[in-house]
Amino acid sequence: AYQTILDKAADGIRQSGAFGELQQWRHDWEFTYTRDAWLDVMPTQGAFTRLPADRLAQLLDDVGAAIDARGGSFTASYATLTVTAVRVRAARAS
Repeated sequence: AYQTILDKAADGIRQSGAFGELQQWRHDWEFTYTRDAWLDVMPTQGAFTRLPADRLAQLLDDVGAAIDARGGSFTASYATLTVTAVRVRAARAS
């Protein structure tokens, strides 16, 4: 899904006419979350930010129990996507 967003950004950079050849980079990486680290991050993400406090607390308790059942941590896989280009001249006037 994020590749589509990156492609749109690359198209906009190309259309500006102000940049040289584009490069796209992808860096795959992993991070191991402890139970507490994940429970600190979780309330800041997506729909969780809109949950009433009591529902969020219950959800965090349930997720914490699930992580504990898996040994107290889990590893998440991520990909960082980048598009870059060198500016070669001023952008065209629209």
